Amino acid sequence: MKKILLLTALMMLSAFALPAQEKRALLMVHFGTTYDDTRAKTIDAINAKAQAAFPDYEFREAWTSRIVIRRLKARGVEKQTPLDALIRLRADGYTHVLVQSTTLLNGIEMASLRKDIAEVEKFFTEIRVGAPLLATVEDCARVAEILAARHAAAADAKKKAHVILVGHGTAHPVTATYSQVDHLLKAAGHKQFHIATIEGYPTYDTALAELKAAKARSVTLVPLLFVAGDHANNDLAVDWKQALEAQGLKVNCALEGLGEVPEIQELYLDHLRHAAAK
Repeated sequence: MKKILLLTALMMLSAFALPAQEKRALLMVHFGTTYDDTRAKTIDAINAKAQAAFPDYEFREAWTSRIVIRRLKARGVEKQTPLDALIRLRADGYTHVLVQSTTLLNGIEMASLRKDIAEVEKFFTEIRVGAPLLATVEDCARVAEILAARHAAAADAKKKAHVILVGHGTAHPVTATYSQVDHLLKAAGHKQFHIATIEGYPTYDTALAELKAAKARSVTLVPLLFVAGDHANNDLAVDWKQALEAQGLKVNCALEGLGEVPEIQELYLDHLRHAAAK
């Protein structure tokens, strides 16, 4: 009902509005997190860099997880959904909007964001959307090299030390991107690195089979997630760690979200710059 009322108000505003002066805004879209520490290192950090990269744009932020939004509201913290943020931008007179999501894949989250944009796009002069992190083969290869370099110390063939980069996973066909990153890592010679997902493919069992085949002695778990929140602190640091230790492996956890990595932040900004220039 709230959305219908807001959209109706926009239609009335557009029907009676005078020709608008061009006003530009940047909307950063995040899944969100209830963990303040990782939020500061990831979401807040990339927001600040995006603002610095586009100083002439009004900055706004939106979060997509309604569960996270609801939990934060109970703590007195208000976050807007992408649709709410776009409606507010139009009500404030903005005509051109750049949108950049910090999602990894061109899957369900991006489809939902594009659906929201489609509902209000006619009320704006233009809305441009930047690509997610792993949009192309080149993106995947670049991320593979960034992470291999960042966690090189944890991958030692002589010590049979391996690294598993653990993503969320998705039921969307774009889940094949995880396997692509895994292939690119190994093709580039990083055979101590493996990709797995919590709710998709490759699975925990896929990675475990590779560790057994390599006769691994230790493994470091690293989130392939923008924030190191609930999944990192519970699924990785508890469930996966205990399961791998039960297999006789020494397990370390490097709970660093992708959003903390400067080179990853820059790749998102490259996508944003490309969207602004096209």
